[in-house]
Amino acid sequence: MTTSRQDAAMAAGVAAAVIAVPFCTQNDFLLNLSILIMVWSIFAVGFDLVFGLLGMVSFGHAAFLGTGGYALALATQRYGLPFEAGLALAILAGAACAWIFSVFALRVSGIFFALVTLALSQLMYILADSKLREWTGGADGLPGIGRPELAGIDFFDTVNFYWYVAAVFALVMALMAMLRASPFGRAVAGVRQNEIRAAQLGYNVQRLKQITFLVSGAVGGLAGGLLAAVLMYMNPQMLHWTTSGDVIIMTLLGGAGTLWGPVAGVLLFEALKEWLSGWTPYWYGILGLVFILATLYFPQGVLGALQARWNRKRPAVPAPASPPTPGVPLTPREGSPS
Repeated sequence: MTTSRQDAAMAAGVAAAVIAVPFCTQNDFLLNLSILIMVWSIFAVGFDLVFGLLGMVSFGHAAFLGTGGYALALATQRYGLPFEAGLALAILAGAACAWIFSVFALRVSGIFFALVTLALSQLMYILADSKLREWTGGADGLPGIGRPELAGIDFFDTVNFYWYVAAVFALVMALMAMLRASPFGRAVAGVRQNEIRAAQLGYNVQRLKQITFLVSGAVGGLAGGLLAAVLMYMNPQMLHWTTSGDVIIMTLLGGAGTLWGPVAGVLLFEALKEWLSGWTPYWYGILGLVFILATLYFPQGVLGALQARWNRKRPAVPAPASPPTPGVPLTPREGSPS
């Protein structure tokens, strides 16, 4: 099965699961958990544009998530803008934050890139927690964040809001699939494989990196706006470096560099988190151990390992026999007359 067919099969399976959930349960906890999984999946898929597609480790993506959340909260609470306008501002805020990060972080590469993004993200966390307390509410946060008001539908009803988030999730996944398959996505993948060769072929490597970072930041801002609406609350913790660490774990667990790997990683992460947290207060340490074992035994992620196993099980298709070269006699079979 080719990668495109595997992605199509995964899309069909995920779509069936998303549609089936509200019909299989009316439990608010399970519905809210499903909503969180879709929102975190949007964030992880956006993060993987930089991490998996471009091949750069960022510890600062929590800043884009938090910036988007605060943009929606302030737009809807302080200025009374409609939810959709607030969500658009969350996307723009995430992209603007990513552009500022790119000005400094893209001057370096490797571990230095990761450290610069970490430092910038923590700076934003400190600003939100103390210096900008008048706007962010500091450690107390901003409670009472609203939800959409569209066609008279009550989106404070969990099922209705589930369908709203599912629609946004489907749109984001479709756009990410098109971006990865586009000439731009192929060029970014080429930069990841060999940056020098890409530059020699005439690509503006720095511009490709910056655009990828901006798109990733915009998707992160969208996820932050949705997350603020899900929780109906926003606080600086969303900007903390541990949030960036969580999305790295999610992406690696599922399979970096693939369209559906981050989604699978989010599902595994949230499922393990809910199960372990109900079993022990030290669940984060056990989750870290699971992550280490998964990295050792499934370096391509769970989804990547399943795809590799599927490809090994596929029956080999024999190559078509090439026609004999004119003028060259066929080798006689054993026992046949020469």
